[in-house]
Amino acid sequence: MAKGLFIAIDGTDGSGKTVQSTRLVERLRDMGKQVEILSFPRYGNPSASFIEKYLQGHYGSAEQVGPKRASLLYAVDRYDDADRIQAMLDQGTILVTNRYVSANKGHQMGKIKDPVEQRAFLDWLNELEYGIFQIPKPDLTLLLHVPAEIGKRLAEARDGEASKKDIHQADLQHLKDAEAAYLRLPEIDTVERWERIACVEQDRLLSIDQIHERIWSKVGPLLS
Repeated sequence: MAKGLFIAIDGTDGSGKTVQSTRLVERLRDMGKQVEILSFPRYGNPSASFIEKYLQGHYGSAEQVGPKRASLLYAVDRYDDADRIQAMLDQGTILVTNRYVSANKGHQMGKIKDPVEQRAFLDWLNELEYGIFQIPKPDLTLLLHVPAEIGKRLAEARDGEASKKDIHQADLQHLKDAEAAYLRLPEIDTVERWERIACVEQDRLLSIDQIHERIWSKVGPLLS
């Protein structure tokens, strides 16, 4: 039995990760493919309980917690699901994840300003997730890019400005730093294969279908 295909969809705030993950899964199922969708963090599961506390500010601000401690919380949640992920891939299933290790890379690496220290952190994180915890690695990671200020407006319009935000969503500077880190990753990450999907042109958000077709142009060739 052929090994399954593993696609991770990630991106900046407001880029439509959930919508596009679902849209991709629907297209694959319409083609008769065996496909499953996952989403990280797995809120409500015991392995994600510390992530929920972190995002609620229980341990302090994102900067106070720091990139490595926060990364460990997210990595443990993925490790807890690693055997199930691998079993599905071994059965030939196509997996689509809404966020994965890529989210640690963007949001946590963005807390680090020095480029040399960013690379050192990226090496540490890849070793933690793919070396020590040995979680399955995606065949392709898609980066949906919306500029931070536009993404924040879109997220507020979607969720309501008065809705409760986590410590990442509430901090525009954090979102800008994460955006800058995400944009570096396709160039400096030697472990994952990245493809950037521009979701905004001339300050205008592309339609769901337009973004999906850009995603499909990267995923479709992997199916043959």
